[in-house]
Amino acid sequence: MELANRVKTLTPSSTLAITAKAKELKSQGHDVIGLGAGEPDFNTPDYILQAAKEAMDSGKTKYTSAGGTPELLDAIAKKFKRDNGLHYSNKEIIVTTGAKHALFTLFQVILNEADEVIVPAPYWVSYPEQIKLAGGKPVILEAREENEFKINPEELEKAITAKTKAVIINSPSNPTGMMYSKEELEKLGDACLKHDILIISDEIYEKLIYTEDKHVSMATISSKLKDRTVVINGVSKSHAMTGWRIGYAAGPEKIIQAMTSLASHSTSNPTSISQFAALAAYEAGESSATAEMNKMFSERLDQLYGLIIDIPGISCIKPKGAFYLFPNVKEAALMNGFVNVDDWTKELLEEEKVALIPGSGFGAPDNVRLSYAASLDVLEEAAKRIKRFVSRHQS
Repeated sequence: MELANRVKTLTPSSTLAITAKAKELKSQGHDVIGLGAGEPDFNTPDYILQAAKEAMDSGKTKYTSAGGTPELLDAIAKKFKRDNGLHYSNKEIIVTTGAKHALFTLFQVILNEADEVIVPAPYWVSYPEQIKLAGGKPVILEAREENEFKINPEELEKAITAKTKAVIINSPSNPTGMMYSKEELEKLGDACLKHDILIISDEIYEKLIYTEDKHVSMATISSKLKDRTVVINGVSKSHAMTGWRIGYAAGPEKIIQAMTSLASHSTSNPTSISQFAALAAYEAGESSATAEMNKMFSERLDQLYGLIIDIPGISCIKPKGAFYLFPNVKEAALMNGFVNVDDWTKELLEEEKVALIPGSGFGAPDNVRLSYAASLDVLEEAAKRIKRFVSRHQS
């Protein structure tokens, strides 16, 4: 049986591929250190677990509205007002089965065949694939390492064509951990307004910041930009709730209601229990659990960063948020006799049993992504093994 053309263009996830290989080696009894995880290594806070249990015990196990329960929509609207100074009505918000599904649904409702979406690289691996599934064309715009992997308005305008429908801004970024300042967003926003293109602002790492820099949402810059922006967020990273699958989008009512209609024919609704868990997360505001998680991530970042940049042939810009390092290892790979970073990464896993994600899957073939969602002892051992591997192959 012939598969649909839309899936033939998909590129397998490099994240999942390396994770699968690491699991295979681990099942064979090898001591594998996996630094590919895109999720906090902390359990969901107890008060959220308790809220989910109470929801189950009280029979809140039925279908909900396709776009989310009224209570959770209210809580998300309050979160936007409290944290971002943004005002959204419930009709301008949709709760989805994870932030990934919010993006998928958004692309489905805004893109026609051959519409273009500008995707700055390095990018999260699913952006281009979701655009292609919606019939659109991802236009990859390289964000230079010397500019902290961020694009500027001149570069953006050069990439805009008559077919450009939207641009994605992910701040803090996966995989780089870099952030856009308010001034940088203002200039990018002006370019988007000039060419009348939609801004997709992926803010899923909003709460994971380890510097004095403040997260700024594109939608807060001006009312005009708010009307041209769809904000994507969720509780997965901020509250260690990746498996609960609750994300959301906020933006122009016309777009959000179209997303809600599509969701009603795809998922029916996000899981009811998960919605009540997310409700507890947002009703608590800034919890001590989130603050403690940030503190530990910050400590791990400082420790791992110092160890990684001490390895010959590896350079790295220190990230400001998320929980990834994105070092450039091209020099190390060449020095070690490898043709490319992908081969270097594969051999590192085979020899030293350290799983990193090749940057090629993020549109940056000279880099690798390391997650520091692991204990300090594990991170130190991983850095030790990487350094040993580089030294062994040094020519």
